Amino acid sequence: MAEPVAASIDSDPVAPVDLAAALSDRIRGIGTSQIGLVADRGRDDPEVVKLWIGEGDLPTPPFIVEAAHRAMLAGHTRYTTSLGLPALRAALGAYHARHWGVEIPADRFAVTAGGMNAIMQAAQALLEPGDEIIIPAPAWPNLAEAVRITGGVPVTVPYRIRPDGRFSLPLSDIEAALTPRTRVIMVNSPSNPTGWTMTLPEMTALRDLARARGLWILSDEVYAHFTYGNQIAPSFLQICTEDDRLIVTNTFSKNWAMTGWRAGWVIFPRGLAPTFAKLGQYSTTSIPTFIQHACIAALNEGDGFIRTMVDRCAEARAILVDGLSELPGVTAAAPDGAFYLMARMGGDEPSLDLALRLLREAKVGVAPGTAFGPEGEGLVRICFAISPELAREAVARLSAVLGREPASSA
Repeated sequence: MAEPVAASIDSDPVAPVDLAAALSDRIRGIGTSQIGLVADRGRDDPEVVKLWIGEGDLPTPPFIVEAAHRAMLAGHTRYTTSLGLPALRAALGAYHARHWGVEIPADRFAVTAGGMNAIMQAAQALLEPGDEIIIPAPAWPNLAEAVRITGGVPVTVPYRIRPDGRFSLPLSDIEAALTPRTRVIMVNSPSNPTGWTMTLPEMTALRDLARARGLWILSDEVYAHFTYGNQIAPSFLQICTEDDRLIVTNTFSKNWAMTGWRAGWVIFPRGLAPTFAKLGQYSTTSIPTFIQHACIAALNEGDGFIRTMVDRCAEARAILVDGLSELPGVTAAAPDGAFYLMARMGGDEPSLDLALRLLREAKVGVAPGTAFGPEGEGLVRICFAISPELAREAVARLSAVLGREPASSA
């Protein structure tokens, strides 16, 4: 029997294949984050004041970490139900009753791998290919990309920007954007990146519009505690019934400094638990069981930490708004909610170029407004979930570059 002939190492090379072109159109169309473009330039520079990412600078509080540790030692490291531990869903119900005065039974909650997974599950549940979803903009870019990945079509409705830099969103603008293909209206209040916060009367008017048109409302209420008056932000849960076409998404990331833990939740109408159980089963199976025990501790023991976070944000917000507002050509209105400042810094410089220049010259990392859609051109987003000391340092450095006073040392 003849020996097999080995391929010659001198054979003509095979032409390279562009495998990316063989991927699905939806995946090839996923956008590149401009926040990442800026962050990659200064991520490893210890001198940079990093205000580009949406997270606070405090570590997860010890009582949450210790709860996870105890759960691991107790053997809570195995699979559990894809909807989440019953005790965690009960704690979520108690949390909503305590803060919004609403009674949500445990069988209307599903625990997810962060708020992003909650939004993705909602998009998967609601959208057929070609369905349109209304998204006020500028908006967190992940919202539109989750829609595109599931085959939906994001339709942006620009916020109106007042002369003082504050944002508004008339209901008539949303209504004008509706088409026969519209299936969902997305609301993020308080908003990332604008800080706009919807009032309860505005929510009621939008609910009535959705009911009249047979539309779903997808409400991202992640920043509800981060308001700077005396009240928590209102929730659609306060005005909707268990049979309304409402899905609410949330996360443990912001309130309890748990961004890296990847834990969130979704609230859905009565009767949809089997649907979301399957969505969880076929996406993540469940989040780690010991993390769910840590989440129970956050909900039951963490109200004081939330207050600490909000108070720090309020102080840093005032420092940044007061300091930047004194600079020529800068408009920096105090946002009603969330922990982001959308500032206009004058001139015609594209926001991405401005963000890169501030990184080079001021050693301050901000997010370009166009990271949140073309509606953000001319703006930059600054995260103020930071210490007052760091906020003062950022103001000093930005003031130096924008022509007011020398930068202080790091």
